[in-house]
Amino acid sequence: MFDLDRWQEIWETITKNKMRSALTSFGVFWGIFMLVVMYGSGNGLRNGVMNGIKSVATNSVFYWTNNTTEPYKGFRKGRSWSMRSKDIEIIKSKIPEVDVVSPMLFGGMRTPKNTIRGEKSGSYRIKGLNPDYVKIDKPEIIYGRYINDIDIQQRRKVVVIGYKVYEDLYKIGEKPVGTTIKVNGIYYTVIGVVKGNSHMNINGPMDQSVLLPYTTMQVAYNMGDQVHVLAITSKPSTNVSSLEDRIKNIIKKEHDISPTDPEAVSGFNLERQFKMFANLFLGIKVLILIVGLGTLFAGVVGVSNIMMVTIRERTQEIGVRRALGATPFNILSQIMMESLVLTLIAGIAGMSFGVFILNIVDNIISSGSSDEMFFMNPQISLDLAIFATLVLVISGLFAGMIPARKALRIKAIDALRDE
Repeated sequence: MFDLDRWQEIWETITKNKMRSALTSFGVFWGIFMLVVMYGSGNGLRNGVMNGIKSVATNSVFYWTNNTTEPYKGFRKGRSWSMRSKDIEIIKSKIPEVDVVSPMLFGGMRTPKNTIRGEKSGSYRIKGLNPDYVKIDKPEIIYGRYINDIDIQQRRKVVVIGYKVYEDLYKIGEKPVGTTIKVNGIYYTVIGVVKGNSHMNINGPMDQSVLLPYTTMQVAYNMGDQVHVLAITSKPSTNVSSLEDRIKNIIKKEHDISPTDPEAVSGFNLERQFKMFANLFLGIKVLILIVGLGTLFAGVVGVSNIMMVTIRERTQEIGVRRALGATPFNILSQIMMESLVLTLIAGIAGMSFGVFILNIVDNIISSGSSDEMFFMNPQISLDLAIFATLVLVISGLFAGMIPARKALRIKAIDALRDE
């Protein structure tokens, strides 16, 4: 049952020496505060990074070519070469585990005013893509539509522009679909406006790019059937990392490249990067827990030491209680409850203050409303709050256990004799 007198006695004991209680509990307060703030900050960093790649297919890899480093089949070392459109179907047919093979082209680099509409102009990245690229890096469609298969087949002179291009060339709210812009001297019809959802920049951000059907770009820039980059994803049941060597070997074989040439085909494996991020954030989380719990443990040791001093000062009081019939359990529970209450008050105060600080930081970040944030929503989970509460309870009981056991060894006759 709830014993009001007992709880009042516990409270009076804690507040009897306010300065000592405050200094004692500060260690616990600071430990749980640091645990909450560091854990929340780790979550904020993780949320920011993962938000920047949320629209990107995790099972994707990008391939491009370099000059050869080995002579092969009569070709000299240092030969320049390119992948071709035919590689798309060859890879799909020979590796059934592959899901998407999307070609990418780059051209008309950011020369001054390469894109013009009326009296407005700007310098932007020009990219050639196909419809499947949205399965790898899916943008937000603001106006119109994305490139489709008919655009590819008929080599239509159409473009999809990034949102920054739209802001530079059009008035806000103006409908761009159906209008005409000139890109490197050629007129194209605008069919859509897109906004990038990721921080992944393949030859520049999507918002600052002009996107053409890759077949149209091959013709407009006299590229023949060249492909600069192949973006490939695997089917859900397969790790794309397990296909890397097979894909490289097929590309090398089709272009008479030495199978042992280590530099001719380069790749960027997003799946491996995602795993690296996951391991990194797991390591950060474990480190935060170790440091936070270590700091909290130091505070708990401080509470235990002060409780030992308090027991020494209360020797006579404990002796009188024993003489009046107090059982060992009464003495034990009294001391442990005092320690528990002191630890819980300090811990809950530290947790609340930590959450308050994280909320302030979150509000400041949210008011910035930037899409380039690498730190967002620095909050702690309910699981951590429950875990921290359990740690506080256990810590409070642990802090009071040793002093309480010492109190049990005090004999009534010895305590009264000292008096």
